[in-house]
Amino acid sequence: MKRTAVSLCLLAGLLSGCGSAGFDDAQNVRNQTQNQTKPIHVSDRNEAFNRHDENGQFGYVRYQKEQFDGEQQKTPVMNREETAHMISSVTVQLPHIQEAATLVTDREALVVYKTDSSNRSLTADQVKKTAASVIPRYYHVYISDNPNHMQSIENYSNLGTGSRDIREIMSGTIQEMKTSPQGSPVSENENANGETRQDINRNDKNAR
Repeated sequence: MKRTAVSLCLLAGLLSGCGSAGFDDAQNVRNQTQNQTKPIHVSDRNEAFNRHDENGQFGYVRYQKEQFDGEQQKTPVMNREETAHMISSVTVQLPHIQEAATLVTDREALVVYKTDSSNRSLTADQVKKTAASVIPRYYHVYISDNPNHMQSIENYSNLGTGSRDIREIMSGTIQEMKTSPQGSPVSENENANGETRQDINRNDKNAR
């Protein structure tokens, strides 16, 4: 009788264990399926992946195209203040650069720097490429080694994309900045500022 009772208990335990394991497996599959529709960050993984500080840890995010279909998701907007900070801080660390100021708009990066370089063209190319490495590819970069232009771009810092006649207002400063060396052409179809012929014609109209 005791042996029968023990056998029944063991059988009940096995069935209970199998049922629990089956439930756990199903739950894991369900969780994995749900996670496939969410962005995956390194920080969401096991704690073992987060032992480095923020400056030393790699960044990783994965999206699926379906997540951006419709109006449910909005594409992140670039932080222009942080971008300007990054460009200026890296530029001032280049050789022969004592000071750098950057203005980032919705389509341009204006960089003014003070230098003691005897090779203005080489320094201009370094500054231009530094800015271009930070901003989106479609941006235009305008640079100047005339420190007087720092005040000019600072005057625009309180304006925004929606400011009235902003393109016409800034076009004059941009044309003045382009009298300084701008570095080498970006490509066969783009000048040193990343402008195409159509861009130049459009800017000329704004300058009038």
